[in-house]
Amino acid sequence: MDKPLSPLARRIRDGGYKLTNARLIVLQVIEESHGHITSADIVERVAELDESIGRASVFRTLDMLTRLNIVRPSYIEGSQSPQYVLLHEGHHHHIVCTNCHQTIEFHDCGLDKMTLALQQQYNVEITGHLLEFYGLCENCKPT
Repeated sequence: MDKPLSPLARRIRDGGYKLTNARLIVLQVIEESHGHITSADIVERVAELDESIGRASVFRTLDMLTRLNIVRPSYIEGSQSPQYVLLHEGHHHHIVCTNCHQTIEFHDCGLDKMTLALQQQYNVEITGHLLEFYGLCENCKPT
């Protein structure tokens, strides 16, 4: 019996893409990482699960997942290369400490009203966003 599709796998299928083994394994690796993982780590973990999946397939899948607003590259923790973050329900939010690089996730961004206004003002359909604030965390801010 086939395992039911995850909501994110359904988004791939509903976006008009085939659910190939490579795509499903890349998605599995990202989901198991809780949505914060570098491309190098994705390539490594995918190879552990299926050594027949090459780097090119992983990067093509990351591009497709980005176009579908399932993941978004983020340059948190002062990284030169991005970490890929899952966009739960089309969005993801961080507060990043500029001193120790601690990343705090939060869920309610309060941007619903702004999203509607931007859609109307610019005649666009907004499908997702990534919001990051930078500052000093509780341990790093001056007392």
